[in-house]
Amino acid sequence: MSSLLRWLAVLFAAVLVASCATPPPRTPHVLIFSHTTGYRHASIEPGIAAIQAIGARNGWVVDATEDVDVFAPGRLDGYDAIVLLHDTSSGRNPDSEWFVGARRDALQAFVHRGGGIVGIHAAADSHYNWPWYRQMIGAAFRRHPPGEPPGHVTLVDTDHPATRGLPTSITRADEWYYYVDFDPSVRLLAVYDPASIGQEGTTPNPISWSHDFEGGRVFYTGMGHTPESYSEDFFLRHVEGGLKWALRLEN
Repeated sequence: MSSLLRWLAVLFAAVLVASCATPPPRTPHVLIFSHTTGYRHASIEPGIAAIQAIGARNGWVVDATEDVDVFAPGRLDGYDAIVLLHDTSSGRNPDSEWFVGARRDALQAFVHRGGGIVGIHAAADSHYNWPWYRQMIGAAFRRHPPGEPPGHVTLVDTDHPATRGLPTSITRADEWYYYVDFDPSVRLLAVYDPASIGQEGTTPNPISWSHDFEGGRVFYTGMGHTPESYSEDFFLRHVEGGLKWALRLEN
């Protein structure tokens, strides 16, 4: 075989190997959405910074917006997960809800194509007049006791990325939600003891869960009210694991 033929054979083999190689994985793109028309949490800005830091550490692209028109045809196409960070509306005012018309369609289409949703704390205090939103989150906010008392949290599922490797119980300060229309079919991850925050009752209350929903993945945690949460190792690892699960990077 001539040197030219040998060179062509080597070149052909290299092209063949390159064409059969596995393409590099796509960089996950995450959108933090924190628009509010209800109560405005002081922890929104620390939350954005903390989630962006999680993204930077993992090599993700993380954008943040409060522009409701991001929920428009085509504008979510590049995103793999949406973090609903304290996106409150007013339960007393239906006109405060921005998921209407084409914006509803855009969010539903995102979920239906397999997108991930991460709801943090007041994501459950939103869109009371859209039953689908409540079903997606897995419950709706009903009330909370005053203040931010230390509450005792217990992990009931330690084999989920949002709980794996975390302490199985911890006492931490937060604003503790009670919920209505809690979906019993979700995968319950963590509960808190109402007696630990000075409330009556012995039945633990749900505080974190996940579920597969209409093609997408939804992780929700009711923790994260306080600005201090976003410098707390337990909570940040909890959110990071939930994000990885919603992004289908871990199961």
